[in-house]
Amino acid sequence: MMENVLVTGGSGFIGGHIVDELVDRGKNVIVIDDESSAANEEYHHNDKAAYYKYSITTDNLKIDRLFRDWPPLNIDTIFHLAAKSRIPYSIEHPRKTCEVNYMGTLNILEVARHYGVKRVLYSSTSSAYGLKNSAPQKEDMEVDCLNPYSASKVAGENLCKMYSSLYGLETVIFRYFNVYGERHPLKGSYAPVIGVFDTQSRSGQAMTITGDGSQRRDFTYVKDVVQANMLAAESTDDEIIGEIFNVGTGKNYSVLDIAKMIGGEYMFTEPRRGESKETLADIDKAKKLLNYEPKTDLKDWIKTRGV
Repeated sequence: MMENVLVTGGSGFIGGHIVDELVDRGKNVIVIDDESSAANEEYHHNDKAAYYKYSITTDNLKIDRLFRDWPPLNIDTIFHLAAKSRIPYSIEHPRKTCEVNYMGTLNILEVARHYGVKRVLYSSTSSAYGLKNSAPQKEDMEVDCLNPYSASKVAGENLCKMYSSLYGLETVIFRYFNVYGERHPLKGSYAPVIGVFDTQSRSGQAMTITGDGSQRRDFTYVKDVVQANMLAAESTDDEIIGEIFNVGTGKNYSVLDIAKMIGGEYMFTEPRRGESKETLADIDKAKKLLNYEPKTDLKDWIKTRGV
């Protein structure tokens, strides 16, 4: 049973929402985050969680000591979100991206194995599907990694599956589609499109649409992502162990649609190379095995929030 929980990357966007939900559920929560992300204006801290500004690649001894010092509150569950998580950054810094996303994941899995953690929930990415897989994307499609970010995250998936089959560590893997919501990143090219549009529209600037805006994305509300994590963490179904699950909505919108939903001026810029035309999550597997059901539609969120 999940009681004592570690969240890596727990000061960031998705991780911070997971921490809040765990605290609300009365769990003992520890956070590791080196707070190095270029996407964040500020980092989220929940007063009821314990925070350690550690790196998952260079602070192995500190993390090991943290696990040793916490008994009798033995950590039973890890939500692993710490990563270099932006494609433009990964193209500019492939070595650092792979060090954090692959070796950092290996470090977390090793400490989990050594200290008897029951389950690790691993946050991966829908960019694993690349360009060769047409929508809707299903978990059993061949991966098509087009940049260091997606390659390193898929390598982390493979580590998780291996640790389950070889060492018996329970792992569950999530491929997130375009996540948005309260506290989403807002800074420049590192921010998701809704964050960029949010910032531009509130400051009276024209929203910048890459290409013709016809590219479609499965935009997923952050609390639906949290829901998937909680369902997997608490599931007693052995069939989910070592498995990959899409976390999306099964519905998509074009970038131009979003600009029109928000309202105001927009302008078109050069298209990005290697950008997929359409992402759309097939969520049948998550619905069947996790009882996952997305609850928030992007259009309703924009209307309610008044972005």
